[in-house]
Amino acid sequence: MTTTTQRHARIDVADVLRGFAVLAIILLHAIEHFNFYQFPDTSDNSAWLRFSDKAIWDGLFFMFGGKAYAIFALLFGFSFFIQHDNQRMRGNDFRLRFCWRLVLLFIIGQVNAAFFTGEVLVLYSLVGFVLVLTCRLSTRNVLALSAICLLQPICIYQIVRACLDPAYTIPDIDDGPFWAATFAVQDGGSFWETVKTNLWEGQLASLAWAWEHGRVLQTAGLFMAGMAIGRNGWFLRKNLHVWNRVLATAIILFFPLYGLNNMVGGFIENPNILVPLKIILSSLANVCFMAMLVSGVIFGYYCTTRFSRTISLLIPYGRMSMTNYVTQGIIGSFIYYNWGLHLQMGITGSELIGIAIFLVQYMLCRIWVNHHNHGPLEYLWKKATWIEFPFSSRKS
Repeated sequence: MTTTTQRHARIDVADVLRGFAVLAIILLHAIEHFNFYQFPDTSDNSAWLRFSDKAIWDGLFFMFGGKAYAIFALLFGFSFFIQHDNQRMRGNDFRLRFCWRLVLLFIIGQVNAAFFTGEVLVLYSLVGFVLVLTCRLSTRNVLALSAICLLQPICIYQIVRACLDPAYTIPDIDDGPFWAATFAVQDGGSFWETVKTNLWEGQLASLAWAWEHGRVLQTAGLFMAGMAIGRNGWFLRKNLHVWNRVLATAIILFFPLYGLNNMVGGFIENPNILVPLKIILSSLANVCFMAMLVSGVIFGYYCTTRFSRTISLLIPYGRMSMTNYVTQGIIGSFIYYNWGLHLQMGITGSELIGIAIFLVQYMLCRIWVNHHNHGPLEYLWKKATWIEFPFSSRKS
């Protein structure tokens, strides 16, 4: 078979978005104390500090809660398309190799999960197989399946079932003991006790939370949407008109969805209807706000010279997004958990720590990318991906 050396050029705006997402993630995780919700008593704090704490908490969760993660998921699907299509142009079938890549991601996710229970790489490694199953479908069918997943069909079924059968109750996963176990070791456990608990109870708690809050189907939908973005070249300057429609649609839909999510609790008492309905509304509202953020970054990058120069500074940070994401969890657990410093810090101080972590990571990224094409974890993931197996196709 004749092969070529064709490949997609790296798209800088995708790295900007990755950097933006990982920056937003560290700002959120810092004030959450990396899933260790223990805070000092602030009743004696000054009024301005209490105001600062509330403004930072509410403001960051409104801006980035459920949205930074969604950008990350969207870009995961986009990256799959780039890798898959690069191999297609060389005459190779990437699907089986990507399955192996997901196994490697699961292992990397376990390393991350040993420190931080709220990590998403394990979830990505499990849901990522949807890309293998759908990558040969037409773009229209991929987008249709993406929309179905984003609409949370399981929640729709639960609402319909609860409306038709008053005796129906939605399934409940009792993840409380898992979270209690992780909190106990965060607060008083040794390093090895923390690792052991995080890798079992912590992972069960995290995956149960993802399932109960619609993150599993939402992630699958975003993966497929990212793949469709890659197929259609929507991150390229020539397709800016697409983001006009995306932005307009997202703005129109976000405000009623956000408003309904905040008000339905006052009108619906049946939890078997209310809980899945709020999952649908909050999930769709977050996706719409995420689309607004992505559109804004893309327009700023391509259309405003000064803003483009500013956000382009995130490119090195985005190119090392996995390394930055994993090391954030390690650093954060050391700062806040009992096995490390067990630092007791309010929200404002915690946010300053998060900013400091970002700045240190950013400076290291600027130095690293001057000498290397990939971050350390990205390089190891890539090299391990292309280990030769008897069944594998060569990449060149």
